[in-house]
Amino acid sequence: MTTYFPNVDKIQYEGKLTANPFAFRHYNADEIVMGKSMKEHLRFAVAYWHTMTQDGSDPFGNPTNIRTWEAETPMATAKNRVEAFFEILTKLGVEYFCFHDIDIAPEGDSLEEFFANIDEITDLIKEKMDETGIKLLWNTANMFSDPRFNNGAASSNNAEVFAYAAAQVKKGLDISKKLGGQNYVFWGGREGYESLLNTDMKFEQDNIARLFKMAIAYGEKIGHKPQFLIEPKPKEPSKHQYDFDAATTMAFIQKYGLEGDFKLNLEANHATLAGHTFEHELNVARCYDALGSIDANQGDTLLGWDTDEFPTNIYDTTLAMYEILENGGIAPGGINFDSKVRRSSFEMDDLLLAHIAGMDTFARGLKAAAALKEDRFFDELKEKRYATYQEGIGAKIVADKEDLETLTDYALQHDDVKLESSHLEMVKSRLNDYLV
Repeated sequence: MTTYFPNVDKIQYEGKLTANPFAFRHYNADEIVMGKSMKEHLRFAVAYWHTMTQDGSDPFGNPTNIRTWEAETPMATAKNRVEAFFEILTKLGVEYFCFHDIDIAPEGDSLEEFFANIDEITDLIKEKMDETGIKLLWNTANMFSDPRFNNGAASSNNAEVFAYAAAQVKKGLDISKKLGGQNYVFWGGREGYESLLNTDMKFEQDNIARLFKMAIAYGEKIGHKPQFLIEPKPKEPSKHQYDFDAATTMAFIQKYGLEGDFKLNLEANHATLAGHTFEHELNVARCYDALGSIDANQGDTLLGWDTDEFPTNIYDTTLAMYEILENGGIAPGGINFDSKVRRSSFEMDDLLLAHIAGMDTFARGLKAAAALKEDRFFDELKEKRYATYQEGIGAKIVADKEDLETLTDYALQHDDVKLESSHLEMVKSRLNDYLV
């Protein structure tokens, strides 16, 4: 069997003092944090697309990545990628993975050929899953890259495009059942509009909901009900995408009665593009009991597009992990590295080094978040801030025992309102103590 990373053994935890670049400095899979092992808390997954198909090109430059799995035919390359991918997963000790349909198999010259290619490659993937015990976190259909999706997929103005998208979703659910997928994701990359001048927004969103309901019905028909996830993103490639952010997506879910079947898959870089922090998006999802899974990466705030960098910011990962702990965990979702190596990190081994960096960063975030939770750091701040609702008039408001008239009488007698400082700068300084 070909070894694609001959210079790297299975990556082990060696502690923060190690000089070995191919070792974890903070991620110790079996270390117990708040009653569970790190691997149970973190449920890491590797993204097939950025790891196996991204070539290092950008709008201004040709590919730079050296990839030894390239072969003479697309199908031969696809088969080599399966071998290389599971070598990456095994050496990292990652137990989950994610993919789009076009990541794993060439599309060929027809939809029938594409489906046949998918069947052949997923047979190989299932063999590797059975050998290793590695599981499918989620899969999805790429309904945005091909020119047929120029005006959307389910939101397309062309009914034949809608039918093609439906066929891809059906095949995606068949694959999910075959591979035991725990979730299924919808990312509406081109489910949006370029101009409202020629767009019927309500009709397009009605059609998106129709496709989602078809997916629910088909899953029930074949006896496979993964957790369905919608991944919000505000723009790029569409000028305005309908699933703009967590709040907008929840409004869509509630409007079409999808609450019992759909939750959110939230990405850090998409939060940046929406003008939010990642913890904001996670918190919004928690408010709706809809935090399903996350894509772990980070964006560059100096750039206005989706850079998908590997996460290395401990502040951000700590606050993200705090939200996940407050959620009671993220299963059956996980932490998928929707991240790509930088154009200058073009060697094969960089794929492993980048994932080590991301896994170590999330391990540090988990430990810091656990300490914050055990110390009740945020709980005490919030209890003090909202203390006036624990007794007196505040307790009556919360118990729905007051109305506008009684509150007016109270306000007339207590109009000398006194506020307390939040001491926010001190709070942020104390938060820093948990990150070091």
